[in-house]
Amino acid sequence: MKTILPLLLLLSVQAICADRPNIVFLMTDDQRWDTLSCYGRDEYQTQNIDQLATEGITFDRAYHPVAICMPSRVSVMTGRYFASHNSGFTYPHNTPVSESDFANTYHGRLRAAGYRSGFVGKFGFNVDGGLKTLRQHFDYYDGNGTHADHGPGRWADVPGAFKGLSAGRAVTERTLKKGDSMIRFLETQPADQPFILSVSFDAVKHDSDNDMHIPDKEYFEHTEMSVPKNYYEGPNLTLPNVIKKYARAYKFHVQRLGKPEQYQEMARRFASQGRTVDSQVKRLREKLAELGLLQNTIIIYTSDNGRYIGSHGLMGKCFLHEVAVKAPLIVWDGRGILPKGQRVDALTCSTDFAPTILSLAGVPIPEEMQGESLTGLMSNAVEPHGWRDAVFMENLFNLELRSATRKARKNPELVNYEQINQDLIANNRSYRSRGVRTKRWKYFTYYEQTPVIEELYDLESDPDELHNLAASIEHQPTLVRLREKTQSLYEEYLD
Repeated sequence: MKTILPLLLLLSVQAICADRPNIVFLMTDDQRWDTLSCYGRDEYQTQNIDQLATEGITFDRAYHPVAICMPSRVSVMTGRYFASHNSGFTYPHNTPVSESDFANTYHGRLRAAGYRSGFVGKFGFNVDGGLKTLRQHFDYYDGNGTHADHGPGRWADVPGAFKGLSAGRAVTERTLKKGDSMIRFLETQPADQPFILSVSFDAVKHDSDNDMHIPDKEYFEHTEMSVPKNYYEGPNLTLPNVIKKYARAYKFHVQRLGKPEQYQEMARRFASQGRTVDSQVKRLREKLAELGLLQNTIIIYTSDNGRYIGSHGLMGKCFLHEVAVKAPLIVWDGRGILPKGQRVDALTCSTDFAPTILSLAGVPIPEEMQGESLTGLMSNAVEPHGWRDAVFMENLFNLELRSATRKARKNPELVNYEQINQDLIANNRSYRSRGVRTKRWKYFTYYEQTPVIEELYDLESDPDELHNLAASIEHQPTLVRLREKTQSLYEEYLD
């Protein structure tokens, strides 16, 4: 059961959602939290996103419950943890989202409540019924179908809505194309109806020349990018053997990021894509103002997961270090109801996004959602110290099973998932992990390893997670406490 709101919080929520605000949810792909100027890396040049932060609310301890796109996006939409929705890339955690569960996403609930529902960009996960199900919940849909069995789709409630859209755009302008569709949605918006629009950019993922908007790529060509303290030149031999042997993130780092000049080039490419996204934020605000919608619109900015970019001697994501699981999160309120320039220190999770969006719109939060609305924190009706004491997170991805899934598309009779899964666990090839982040500590365990591998970091004294304290006699009480906390939260969310 959801906790009954105290009277002060209830009145605060009623005030926040009194006018049925429009909501725009912006999500990037693989954008690490500290690659935004407002989080302390000035060379990344994200002035328009920074303006959202200056005029809105910035969350300094926001986390992803899982650091890879498909299950992370399901958690965002459903407000549920991976242990609950079980919708990821690899067996046995690859269940499509059911039609009834999708009806309980923030898009499903808001459309049922009278909102116009729009989606642009990377959808990123599988739903029973595919596009047929999605048609029931989106009035405007321009999705590319990445990682989803249903493929791309496009429809709108306004005839000719897509006519001439992005005509003449080059392949290097993929982010601008998403921006074009975002603008077209606003231009076709009825004056007497509130809307929920989710824009899911492909950026900043991938780093080929085709993924770069040329002016932004040229802008960073001679920029010296700062290097995180946890970047590894060459291989990181302190990583668990299971990572070094079987995880592509380790091999890719050695091949593509292990030299300082390789890091500089990769960081510039991520920065260039971030700058292109930043320009779309400017377009969004200008169009909202032009249409007279800005003063009744809330903009939420985040990403689906972080990325290592050489930190810890890894490239990619999945694992549970801060660079992968910590999220950028900014909420901007054009109505002027929520505080301006506020930074929130409470532990939040992307499972909180869906209940927050529903709460802002004044729509009841379904019991199935496991996250909590952030409206109380944002309106100062809830004290940060009374908020949650730990965020649960997990990684259930495995490259071997992912490769088997691809093989099964051509020869399904040759693939026995259960046998592969049992074999990789029995032979110590599994790097599935789960853990918790508290305000001071990070704990996670590779629980299918024999013996079990554990990592413990004091993030007050070691924010870059360079010193694993799991074997320290002095820190055994903390290790045991967080081990038990991890198990209890897993069992709670699994249920």
